[in-house]
Amino acid sequence: MLQVKELTITHEKDLKVLLEDCSFSLQRGDKAVVIGEEGNGKSTLLKWIYDPVLIESYAKAVGERIFTGERLGYLPQELTAPSEMSVMDFFLDDPAFQETSPRDLARYLGQLGLKKDFCYRDQPFVTLSGGEKVKAQLLKILIQEPTVLLLDEPSNDLDMDTLEALESLILNFKGIVLFISHDEVLIERTANVVIHIEQVYQKRESRYQVARLGYQEYVRTRLADFERQETLAADDLRQKKIRDEKYRKIYERVDHEQAAISRRDPSGGRLLKKKMHAVKALEHRFEREDEKMTKRPIKEEAIDFSFSELSEPIPAGKVVLDLKINELTIPDIDSAAEKTVLARNIRLFVQGPRKICILGANGVGKTTLLRQIAKILVARKDLKAVYMPQRYEDLLPMEKTPVDFLTDSIDLSKVRIIDKHATAQQRKAREEREKQGFGVTEREWRTHVRTYLGALRFTTEETDHAIRELSGGQKAKLFLLKMTLSGANVLVLDEPTRNFSPLSGPVIRRMLREFPGTIISVSHDRKYIEEVCDEIYQLTPEGLKKKDQ
Repeated sequence: MLQVKELTITHEKDLKVLLEDCSFSLQRGDKAVVIGEEGNGKSTLLKWIYDPVLIESYAKAVGERIFTGERLGYLPQELTAPSEMSVMDFFLDDPAFQETSPRDLARYLGQLGLKKDFCYRDQPFVTLSGGEKVKAQLLKILIQEPTVLLLDEPSNDLDMDTLEALESLILNFKGIVLFISHDEVLIERTANVVIHIEQVYQKRESRYQVARLGYQEYVRTRLADFERQETLAADDLRQKKIRDEKYRKIYERVDHEQAAISRRDPSGGRLLKKKMHAVKALEHRFEREDEKMTKRPIKEEAIDFSFSELSEPIPAGKVVLDLKINELTIPDIDSAAEKTVLARNIRLFVQGPRKICILGANGVGKTTLLRQIAKILVARKDLKAVYMPQRYEDLLPMEKTPVDFLTDSIDLSKVRIIDKHATAQQRKAREEREKQGFGVTEREWRTHVRTYLGALRFTTEETDHAIRELSGGQKAKLFLLKMTLSGANVLVLDEPTRNFSPLSGPVIRRMLREFPGTIISVSHDRKYIEEVCDEIYQLTPEGLKKKDQ
């Protein structure tokens, strides 16, 4: 059994309560998914359960965790290893690996679709693909034979075959699984418990709910409960208005009679005074009744944002990419070493506002290919292309705040502000300034940026945090905002939905589907592929093969 009792977690920088008085227990066979918007404390919860020391640098926790007799295995969202470490060193560093029998090791490798020699490679660990790193860490965890799996975004960067293997691993695991994932299909197929963390009242109040339901049933039940509560609240409010109107008329009549009564009739005045006392007692009774009225349901607001309002469309006949690569190779880490050829004879022609997705097995070279595509497109003068990497740290200045980043990285002389709430006179004045060659002032821009960050559900405090303190999903939102504010009409995206919650997922997919430009992406998100992409290619050692949808 895994039990969390009366847990409260507070972010130390801005004293934001991530979780308040949270309690739940999980039994063998429970597959519990933690859901909630980005920045709500999901990863912090998993870290605290595994080892409270992991959150001490940024949060304070008060509560109790109980897992007597259980062995915890933890997969972090971001896996790091020394740059000089080889794959073989990564495993030999663990005593449990050295004690594992060849038979058991072969079984674990098979579960994850890994080759028999994977653990003994001399290849630098840092050169593994994102999916291979996840598999390596999962293998290391399985070797330790845990009874509780704590998995933070285990589906990140996994290829389709391994995603199915992960589903099977979770479903067949005999112990407890507590996981976070952006992959709605994975959640729908595996979870039988939902732990939902919310931040309501403009992220000023934390609440949680534990439901022993599958994800789809939870979403349907939650929606039905909200609709029922909304109906009851509206009916109670309607009855209150009718009652209050009747009361107002009674009060005004008695008050008028009191004001008009003659001093010569003191007995009549005493009667009216008693009557007014009774009327005010009725008011107090109504106030008590109002406290019992059905309250309007409060739920965490969805993000509100669109690419289409700031991005110029790509003409249907515009050639965006005409790519020919004879050999796709691993970047030259050691100039003395022989380069590894990943794929040959790659051809990709993209015309107009197409939405392209590239699939392929882990390690086949998808990210390497996408980097080359991004390099070509970003250098083009007739396009405005931007690249979103798999590792945000590669391009985000981690010490800057979101507002500083979005101000310093954009040429203010070339941007335009679309203010839906501006008056016609204000819009005309802005247009005149733009015609005269005056760009947006830095003060105007910072105010504008904060408005957009608010639409993406950043609190005022979070806009002043260093980027390194943000969650993975918030960093992803920041990248998407940078893309659209820069007026990009070509997006090159490496796993664009990998860190968005399943609650944000539908909104993000709609935004990308409605983007008027071109998208070239790598993804294994099955709902993203189905709802956004209109051309799908499989990267193989023999090149790109177009797939039928």
